[in-house]
Amino acid sequence: MSATTQLKLAWVIVYVPDVPAALSFYEHAFGQRIRLSVPTGDYGELDTGSTVLAFAADELGESNFPGGPHRPALTDKPANVELAFTTDDVDAAVASAVAAGCTLLTPAAVQSHGQTVAWVRDPWGTLIELCTPIG
Repeated sequence: MSATTQLKLAWVIVYVPDVPAALSFYEHAFGQRIRLSVPTGDYGELDTGSTVLAFAADELGESNFPGGPHRPALTDKPANVELAFTTDDVDAAVASAVAAGCTLLTPAAVQSHGQTVAWVRDPWGTLIELCTPIG
């Protein structure tokens, strides 16, 4: 890659067994608006700002690359990637997420750098950070 090429994060895709269910869940749990839901039900996007959060069916991942994605079981440690949503009211966001079906991993706490942070997992095992903005 040349020194003049700048990459921009355009979207993050979470592979799930049921895309419409994931879109609906994130709409209710985190107040996200559905931006796109393809009629085949194997792909959809949320309107999350400049970087899109998308969901794709496990089968689509299997057709994209050999073996497809791996999702850790809910009893396993979370995968090495997390989604982070910022808010001014982390406690309310955690309560909404848990009421919608997320599993609480760590309740909201103020970190040494002053940011309030909590962690939950969605029903498919995705690690989610709910936090106040930094700075």
